[in-house]
Amino acid sequence: MAFKKHDFVEIEYTGRLEDGSIFDTTDAEVAKKNRLGNQNSTFAPAVICLGEDHVLKGMEAQIKEVGTFKVKLTPEQAFGKKDPKLLKLMPMKIFVKEKLRPVVGLEVNIDGMYGIVRSVSGGRVIVDFNHPLSGKTVEYDVKVNRQVTDTLEKAKAVFKNEMRIIENILEVKEDKLVIKEEKFPTEVIDNVKKRILELIPEIKDVVKESKAA
Repeated sequence: MAFKKHDFVEIEYTGRLEDGSIFDTTDAEVAKKNRLGNQNSTFAPAVICLGEDHVLKGMEAQIKEVGTFKVKLTPEQAFGKKDPKLLKLMPMKIFVKEKLRPVVGLEVNIDGMYGIVRSVSGGRVIVDFNHPLSGKTVEYDVKVNRQVTDTLEKAKAVFKNEMRIIENILEVKEDKLVIKEEKFPTEVIDNVKKRILELIPEIKDVVKESKAA
C-alpha cells in the first residue's frame, strides 16, 4: 500500500555530488570513511513525517513504499540556485568585535545567519550566505525501511526533526504525550502541542510532567 501525507517512515540515505564526493549520510561507517560530522554527531536511520519538509522535497516525492531507489536532483529541487543577493559585503569591525580573523573558507554565524567567507580585502569581507550546496546537482541513494506506527517513536521524530531535541524526555501515557523535562520552556509548549496534535491524531494532549511536592 502506498504511503500518504503524514505517514511516518524510517529511511536511510547517502547524498553525493556529481563528482562522487559524499556530503551527507545516515550510515555511520560511510560517515567515518568520508570524515563527516564530529565527535557529537550521530548517524542512524531517520524517521520522517511525509509532507512536512523533513527531507528535501525532491527526495520525498520518490518515497512511495518500502524499498530502495536512486534520485538525481537539480539545484532547484535540492538546495536552490546561487542567489547573488546573498553575497554580502561585511565591514571588518564585525569580525574584530567577535574576535575572529576572517580568512577565505571560514564558516561564520552572523546575526543567526550561517555563511562562508569568500574573500578578504583590506577592511572588507565578502560572506556568502547561500546554502553551501546551492547551485549543485546532487544524487541520493535511499532505502525506505518501514512505515512507523509506534506513537512514541512518531513523537520523538517530530521533536528531533523540528526542534533538534533527541534526548529521552518523552513518554506516552494513554492518549497523552508527557514531556519529562522540568526545565522545558513553558512558552513553547503550545507550539509543540499544535504540531504533535496535527501530525499524530492518536495523541490528544501534550503536557509537561508535574513534580510531586
